[in-house]
Amino acid sequence: MNKLSTLTTEMRNIDSTNIDALSTLEVLETINKEDMTVAESVQKVLPQIELAVDTVYHAIKQGGRLFYVGAGTSGRIGILDAVECPPTYSTPPELVQAVMAGGIKAIEKAVEGAEDDEELGALDLHERNVTELDVVVGIAASGRTPYVSGALKYAQKIGASTVSLTSNKDSVISKYADIPIEVITGPEVLTGSTRMKAATAHKLILNMITTTTMIKIGKVYENLMVDLKVSNLKLKERAKNIVSIITHVPNQKAEEILEKTKYEVKPAIIMIKTGVSLEEAKQYITEANGFVRKAIELANIGGQ
Repeated sequence: MNKLSTLTTEMRNIDSTNIDALSTLEVLETINKEDMTVAESVQKVLPQIELAVDTVYHAIKQGGRLFYVGAGTSGRIGILDAVECPPTYSTPPELVQAVMAGGIKAIEKAVEGAEDDEELGALDLHERNVTELDVVVGIAASGRTPYVSGALKYAQKIGASTVSLTSNKDSVISKYADIPIEVITGPEVLTGSTRMKAATAHKLILNMITTTTMIKIGKVYENLMVDLKVSNLKLKERAKNIVSIITHVPNQKAEEILEKTKYEVKPAIIMIKTGVSLEEAKQYITEANGFVRKAIELANIGGQ
């Protein structure tokens, strides 16, 4: 296993060695300058992210699920992305799951030794009933976290698809991944503080994986979230605005139709754009595999 001190993410950043002597603004400028490099680092691994997205897309189409596995900051980033999928895209909670070393209690406070337990990583996936249909994404800035390695090894053993996400080249966890993503963000402003650039890059990539996958399975029309789950007043207003924007009707009309659909945005759009009933709109959406654009075409053809 690589010594921690030899990893890129653990090296000292020569541009911040005097950061403790800088003014507040100078510290902020130093951090900001480093942050500007993150998107460029992500850009370099877009081909690998594409492979990961296509793998997740095909898995979901076959009834599989997506699992993020990590410890500490990496685990928390996985949780952030996973928990946003149900309200944003009306996906079932089990479709995208986050598995964190130490469990839920580790979100707020580190669980001693959990990330160093390789067997625990495998056990946690076993308890989630991971199968060969699923995709497991192991996240570790260092690329050497035993908990993540154990999870990826287990996933490979049972035939699940595996992706690794790290910020070091030739990392340990890459050995256990069908698709290794090594986004090299370089030394941190504070030596070894991978909750900064590395974590930012990883969050961008996880957002890319789920967002692109959801677009590919029909959760988006134009650039609007047409499958959001309306669970509060803000989302109710967003639903009305989406329907109004797409159909060019006043918000009052959009609200009237949304009341009939129980605030399901997709059928409301089809109903207004094509004049079909709620039942017919849902049928066209089913025939179109959830794609609004295709459902509108089918409804227009069916109404001729």
